[in-house]
Amino acid sequence: MALAGCAKDTGGGGSNAGGANGPCRLSAPPAGAPAAPTSATATEQVPPPDASAMRVGVAFDIGGRGDASFNDASVAGLDRAKANMGLGGSKELDAGAGEPEDAKQTRLRQLAREGFNPVIAVGYAYADALKLVAPEFPGTEFAIIDEQIDGVPNVTSLVFAEEQGSFLAGVVAAHKSKNCHIGFVGGVQTPLIQKFEAGFEAGAKAAAPDIKIEAEYLTPAGDFSGFQDPNKGSEVATGQLEAGADVIYHAAGASGKGVFGAVEGAGAQAIGVDSDQYNQPTVAEYKDVIISSMLKRIDLAVHDYIAAVARNDLSTVPKKFDVAIDGVTYSTSGGKIDDLKTTLDAYRTAIASGQIQVPDKP
Repeated sequence: MALAGCAKDTGGGGSNAGGANGPCRLSAPPAGAPAAPTSATATEQVPPPDASAMRVGVAFDIGGRGDASFNDASVAGLDRAKANMGLGGSKELDAGAGEPEDAKQTRLRQLAREGFNPVIAVGYAYADALKLVAPEFPGTEFAIIDEQIDGVPNVTSLVFAEEQGSFLAGVVAAHKSKNCHIGFVGGVQTPLIQKFEAGFEAGAKAAAPDIKIEAEYLTPAGDFSGFQDPNKGSEVATGQLEAGADVIYHAAGASGKGVFGAVEGAGAQAIGVDSDQYNQPTVAEYKDVIISSMLKRIDLAVHDYIAAVARNDLSTVPKKFDVAIDGVTYSTSGGKIDDLKTTLDAYRTAIASGQIQVPDKP
């Protein structure tokens, strides 16, 4: 079963085989998918190392601690390293809204000069800065989340199959929509966030071929304010809700709080992203409408990378964190999708085995 990118109806006319007529006509998940081999992560191969002598530097993406999403997932990995390996210390530096490009270089240099090793750059926005700074500090290990950087020996890329996890979110949305009409809100229109959209569309179409899908981004590429504008998130989500969507999935960072607020006001349902947003304190007021989250295991990647550096063996870091190693998956907090576990696991197995090829472009 191979899935190509799906055309989407973004509202404004056209027929909808499901929407006005009630729930979607659902397709059965693939049957008989062979079990995929599971790659053990670094922490599963051997006992945790002693990291008490290590001091880790973290350069956050826009939003920092408390975004209930991307940055907080990296914090969770850091906290796990402290608990499991006795990590000696850490320092976190925040990004500023609309800051110049050289501000990223300054943060990375500051952490390296102060002796933090490794230094973890949270987000693809650090790619250009890291290509300049890492060669200046050959004795420091660097990692970057969400960007593949090759040719710089002291940089490790921590990348994910976001489209695979988002496929599962699409299946959830299709099964939970009452009028076969769902929405996607992206923070910034970049190839990375388009992977979320592509997987979500593919999963929804696999589960319900007639489903109607709204998709919109808060800002164009280059304008990162889309990740920290809850008001705009609310505005775009409200438009999708008014068009008929009743389940909305966001990949919009801190702007997701506005999406959740709009969904709650409309009595609809939402799917979170990156962290288990049902359990995130900064969006706790909206937990009743969060039926699941696409878990992008940045916490796992950060934890396993720190463990690999502590062992002086970076070969244990997976080339990509995908469904086969639970690098991307879904949350069940709140019990709202317990009835879908068998269905979701059938799709997950089919993806992990290669029976389903998930597109990474809308």
